[in-house]
Amino acid sequence: MKITSDTPIQRPSTATPDGRWKTPEIDGLVFRRLTPLEDERGDLTELFRTDWGFHPAPIVQIYRVTIRPGAIKAWNLHKLQDDRIAITDGTLRWAFYDARPDSPTLGSLVVRTISERNRHLFVIPAGVWHGAENVGTADATFINFPTTLYNHENPDRYCLPVENALIPFAFGPTPGLPASR
Repeated sequence: MKITSDTPIQRPSTATPDGRWKTPEIDGLVFRRLTPLEDERGDLTELFRTDWGFHPAPIVQIYRVTIRPGAIKAWNLHKLQDDRIAITDGTLRWAFYDARPDSPTLGSLVVRTISERNRHLFVIPAGVWHGAENVGTADATFINFPTTLYNHENPDRYCLPVENALIPFAFGPTPGLPASR
């Protein structure tokens, strides 16, 4: 059978029966679902608690990032710090690529869409390339609790262009789906 752009293609399942993501993993990339507690006045979401045992490093700095609709912030890597990120508003498609030479998941790519309806806290280990695209229609916001202070004289931040030869991922419309913007 010849497949054309009008031929329906069956999409594979992206979740297990118990609601976990069914995607490749990257060693040290850890996700924790954040549960909003809602009442008639609004909601409250705990973003980080030390008694969760989620990440042992102390909190040394906290900052907030906003990404405008359609904007992409990629690709970034830290050699020394882990990022601990909590999504608070909007819809972001995150991509992670493991280029650590000694990693058991070297070459793994993980792509996840996380929104205010599916809030998560996650750890991006040092040495993992990462980027985010706002795939929603409003500003998207996340909070980062990095494991080291930002050094303005010698930043632990390495970048690649959005389109590059190293990372096998292209931000933009999802292949096989119509553009939603």
